[in-house]
Amino acid sequence: MKSTVELLSPTRVRIAIDVTFDELSGHVADAYKKISGQINVPGFRKGKVPQAMIDQRVGRGTVLDEAINAALPVFYSQAAREHDVLVLGRPEVDIKEFVDNEKLSFTVEVSVRPEIALPDFSKIVINVDDVAVTDEDVAEQVDALRARFGTLNTVERDAVKGDFVTIDLVARVDGEEVEGGTATDISYEVGSNRMVDGLDEALIGLKAGDEKVFDTQLVGMQDGKTGAVEVKVSAVKERELPPLDDAFAKLASEFDTLAELQADATERLTRLKKMEQGAQARDLLVEKLLADIEIPVPEEFITAEVDDHLQGEGRMEDADHRAEVDGQVRTSLKSDFLLDAVIKAESVEVTEIELSEYLIRTSARYGMAPEQFAQELSKAGQISQLVAEVARAKGLAAILARITVKDKSGQTIDLEALTPKPEAAVE
Repeated sequence: MKSTVELLSPTRVRIAIDVTFDELSGHVADAYKKISGQINVPGFRKGKVPQAMIDQRVGRGTVLDEAINAALPVFYSQAAREHDVLVLGRPEVDIKEFVDNEKLSFTVEVSVRPEIALPDFSKIVINVDDVAVTDEDVAEQVDALRARFGTLNTVERDAVKGDFVTIDLVARVDGEEVEGGTATDISYEVGSNRMVDGLDEALIGLKAGDEKVFDTQLVGMQDGKTGAVEVKVSAVKERELPPLDDAFAKLASEFDTLAELQADATERLTRLKKMEQGAQARDLLVEKLLADIEIPVPEEFITAEVDDHLQGEGRMEDADHRAEVDGQVRTSLKSDFLLDAVIKAESVEVTEIELSEYLIRTSARYGMAPEQFAQELSKAGQISQLVAEVARAKGLAAILARITVKDKSGQTIDLEALTPKPEAAVE
């Protein structure tokens, strides 16, 4: 097989492939065997029909069509690998010449990943927020701990934000109760916005024994239709927090005094905000590179991806939504191209240990055992995507180590201790 590659644009190539009949003969033999098992010829068992009889019954041309259709992707893939062409999307195949018992010539036009010129990362400066832990930040942390040790007391007044109410809910569409839209004796924190839209607003001002009907979109029920939800309040409870003193510190922590508890909260928040500096530096670096580097994208691939997305949603004629999805696909694709160029430039390789660590971390988020999570990914054909995510995060961590990061006060930040591990960066 001979092949050449012609660059049509930064994201499009044409591969010309010439195949001898000797190279095609194995596919022809397979075609005869396949058709032999599909036709009925008196005097011959299926799968044992001679080639001459097949030519007579279905025609040599049918056999050759079968052989060529099976051979094209094989030779195309081989040529792409030989020329290190990283293809995207569906190829367009054009058979230029076929001579029986002599040769097959065809071309393939396909979208490809562009070559990207990366900058000198040592010259890049990224500015991140200062680490600042305020008294309000510490108080918020301590109050969250107090809430865990608080008590709920029934009150005879209207509900306000922060109260806990016991409620019954009934959802209706056109006057008919929605299946699965009824709930009774629910404890709900007013203002938490953890249920249907409009519930918090409806509850404020209600007291025990009151009821109210409000309209909302029933997400997850009735295909998102707008329905009427009736809410009945059976109790209003006020959360009483424990006193903010040394006794509370001893009750809620390993510390003997409130001052020690607050100092610990300050230290933990400082560590968290320093880690956030690393994450912010990572995000700002990607944002800067995407803005500064010219990254062409294949228009044919973009159009196909957007069409597939809109078709799945049944919104092919929604021009505004098309523009929104088009922008999302372009940004995502440019980011992938950029990080894959970094992987290549940094010669990044993913070890089994790194992949296993990422699997363990990610499986925990889904509440699954790592082995089960890996099996599900394998069934879905997403293992290669997983490897790519880990590699991209590892490549990004490598270039983060070479840039200069400063906070807004002008202090240089040492990312060595702040940069998340590759697994944690893929979020």
